[in-house]
Amino acid sequence: MDWLGDHLWETWLGVAIVLGVAEMLSMDLFLLMLAGGALAGMGTALVTDSVVVQVLAAAGVSLLLLASVRPPLVKRLHGGPELALGPASLVGAQAVVTETIALHSPGRVKIGGESWLAVSPGAESGIEAGRTVEVIEIVGATAHVRPVYDTPS
Repeated sequence: MDWLGDHLWETWLGVAIVLGVAEMLSMDLFLLMLAGGALAGMGTALVTDSVVVQVLAAAGVSLLLLASVRPPLVKRLHGGPELALGPASLVGAQAVVTETIALHSPGRVKIGGESWLAVSPGAESGIEAGRTVEVIEIVGATAHVRPVYDTPS
């Protein structure tokens, strides 16, 4: 026990290294904050021989890191863009009308190589075959589309 009392800063450094390595396995950023507290304990051990002060400094810094640094880090690292999967990924895609879409009767469009039943809510007249449309919504197995108008160059 006498060696531990003479080498407290090395002990704190060892604890910080072990916690840092364990963090690499967990990837939760919890042990990393505790390792930061252990480094604070090491810094305190270089200044004072009081183990109580070192433990209080390590605990205080760990709690401070857990409360203020970890939440934004977790949000930034674990958050990401929303992924549109399945039919929802087709919203915004352009399609080609293969069967005319009339005011009150659906037609068909080809979206990414697949044929879909399509309606065009709000279209006053039909959308003829061969026309390019944009998918605005997918409801069940029906694509809601609107015509894409060519803009003059």
